[in-house]
Amino acid sequence: MSENKKIKKSIELSEADIERLELLQKANEKVGKQLSINSELGSLEEIDELREIVGKEFENPEEKYNIYYKGIRKLLMDFLPKGKEFKEVRDIIYDEKNIFLNLGKRKSDNNGIRGGDSRMTFQPVMNEILDIIIKWVAESQNPFDIYRAFFDLNEKYGYGHEEYDKSALSISKAMMELSKK
Repeated sequence: MSENKKIKKSIELSEADIERLELLQKANEKVGKQLSINSELGSLEEIDELREIVGKEFENPEEKYNIYYKGIRKLLMDFLPKGKEFKEVRDIIYDEKNIFLNLGKRKSDNNGIRGGDSRMTFQPVMNEILDIIIKWVAESQNPFDIYRAFFDLNEKYGYGHEEYDKSALSISKAMMELSKK
């Protein structure tokens, strides 16, 4: 008699209910896989999303090292003015660079601690600033121009700028004025 009750209950399920149960059952079976329609062939294809994600190499540590140390850092060290009298100018330029590479994190937000490492930022971010530096080296090598480029880059992304004391603030304002074309 209990077998008849089970049959009766299964008969009472509508087609929509059965379809829902089948979908729920399939969802439990196919973790990380997705069905996709191939528009060219008009057929269904199963995509293993987890394998695709794990198989991709998002960041290449060696390339990242080369971009930062042999590109960004080396070019700035080679082409920015040297000497004690230009240290504050270099520091202000480096601050703008680091704000961009740290996606807007500033030292002035955390009592002198940025809370990020510009060497560890995303590779596309490094590539973007490296392109700007290469263009600067090829075109002007004027430190005020690279400061303006970094400043504008931070403005573009809404990152803001470092907050300075009166002395450094006057230098950064003068650099902006001298970079106007």
